[in-house]
Amino acid sequence: MWCLELLIPLLLIISDANCQWNIWLPRDISAMTNSCVVIPCSFMYPSGIRPARGVHGIWYFGQPYPQLFPPVVFKSLTDVVHESYKGRTKLLGDLNQRNCTLLIGNVGTEHSGRYYFRADVGGANKYSYPDYAELKVLDQPNIDIPEEIVSDESLELTCYAPDNCPDMTPEIQWMYTDYLPDPEFSADYTEESNTAVISNTLTFTPRPMHNGQLLGCRVYFPNTTLVYERLISLDVKYSPRSVWVNVSSEVMEGSSVTLHCEVDSNPSPRVAWLFGDQEVLWDTASNISLSLDDVTPENEGIYTCVGDNGYGIMNTSLYLAVKYPPREPVVNDSMTVVQGSSLALHCNTMGSPAPTLTWLKDGELAGSITAGELSVLEIMDITPQQTGQYRCLAENEHGRASASLNITVEYAPVFLEESKCTVVREGVQCVCVAVGNPEPTIEFYLPDLNITINETDGRFNFYTHTDGHTSTAMIKLREKGERADNNGPAVNVHCSMYNIYGRESVLLELQQEKKYMMAVIVGTIGGVAVIAFIIAAVRYVGQNNKKENGNPRQDVVLENPALYYSAVKKDKQNLRKKVGEDGDYQPVGSVAGLERQELNYASLEFIGVRPREGASGRGDDGSNYTEIKAK
Repeated sequence: MWCLELLIPLLLIISDANCQWNIWLPRDISAMTNSCVVIPCSFMYPSGIRPARGVHGIWYFGQPYPQLFPPVVFKSLTDVVHESYKGRTKLLGDLNQRNCTLLIGNVGTEHSGRYYFRADVGGANKYSYPDYAELKVLDQPNIDIPEEIVSDESLELTCYAPDNCPDMTPEIQWMYTDYLPDPEFSADYTEESNTAVISNTLTFTPRPMHNGQLLGCRVYFPNTTLVYERLISLDVKYSPRSVWVNVSSEVMEGSSVTLHCEVDSNPSPRVAWLFGDQEVLWDTASNISLSLDDVTPENEGIYTCVGDNGYGIMNTSLYLAVKYPPREPVVNDSMTVVQGSSLALHCNTMGSPAPTLTWLKDGELAGSITAGELSVLEIMDITPQQTGQYRCLAENEHGRASASLNITVEYAPVFLEESKCTVVREGVQCVCVAVGNPEPTIEFYLPDLNITINETDGRFNFYTHTDGHTSTAMIKLREKGERADNNGPAVNVHCSMYNIYGRESVLLELQQEKKYMMAVIVGTIGGVAVIAFIIAAVRYVGQNNKKENGNPRQDVVLENPALYYSAVKKDKQNLRKKVGEDGDYQPVGSVAGLERQELNYASLEFIGVRPREGASGRGDDGSNYTEIKAK
């Protein structure tokens, strides 16, 4: 406590004199390692003090107060200094002239720090100046680098070296400048507060290619081995100058694909993948990959990689094509149209590559083959023959698909050639056949009787049948009627057919049944020939008997049984079978006078005729015969 009481008056005295205790020295000073440094210093003390035994001084390191026992750098009264400063320090100034300049030689980085001066002018007049000089011992030169180096903007880099050693003057060189575009160099010397700095400034315009390149500054002292270097890597900021992506590609539906993007820029950009104008993925990096699994046609389109780092934007696009077989075509619904109208059949589908579209009608080519996703088949003035199934077939190298529709054409009735009246054994049969859509209704009209025959009238055995769009009607006329010019019956039958699109009436043509007429003719001729043969045979036998007996008037007695039928009768039975008398259908009528054309025949019976032995046999034409001989 007593110490504090003694210090308080002393501090008051010192505070009164403080206004006269002043010092000047550089606040900052630097030197290269293993070189020297001179710290300029001048001081003042109160003018009323008269040093009796001269002025003395002490340099301290780190602290100005001796009570804290700082390392002694230099002491004018003795050679007692800190171990690290032995043989390194020298006072260049004259303390009596108030010059306290200090030389420190062979400095090392451990000597960096604050240096304080304490003046001793005798007696109690000792004062530690609070101001200090901070020494920085450098092992490499300083390079002044801008906070930001931007491509295509002029850049200045300055290399500094201290020049505070009187015996050595440094020089500066730039290294690795051969690749720079038109570099410029300028040297400078700066002295401030009795401290000196030399510098050399390098000026050039960096490009993106210079990013990451090395530059060096070398400081050396001529005629010594002291060389100091510093290398820096250029951090050149530049906008994205290139964006690399996959080339446009083709993939199959259902497969996977990865889209890569690399961006060259500094700093690293924000990279994003866009599909169309929609962002689907982003990251802050120099590259990014977009993976697409189970690709569908919806994934086909333009993909754009965009790089943005704040200094510029750049993008590159690719086209992703998705290949797939044709989809099932979309065609018109099945339709019913009227004959003579026109229509257009549309076929729409999708496929990659674009499919070929083919129209088929009932399996046959119905139009031209079209390449694309739409095909239109135009049918002008449509006819009933164009009724059927129309199929659109889509094909590409990856598959095929099809869709069908049905076209139904409605039209007025049309007569078919089968329509006619035919003479049959019992009369006339009239058949009327017509086709139409809707299927036509058929009626018969007999103008002579002024009556109409349809399915509600059963007087003439009316029969009708419909098969698809074909209608068939038939009547059987049993009345014999009157002859026309003595050639046959007079038949006057009209067939009338109609549906919602029209009506038509046709007079049916009368035709003879050719097979029946031919059978009648052949049977008649054959019968006449057989009768003639029998008569000739009878006459021949009679003449022979007359010669043998000499009695031409003797009666001929035949012992054979009666001849019950002749070849004529047999032929007639065969004829009836052919024309259908005993067939599957009932004759539909009779014609007056037709029976007169049939052959009238009779059975001949010979009584008392016996066959001669060996006389029965077979003729050359294969017919059976019997030789007749009278007793």
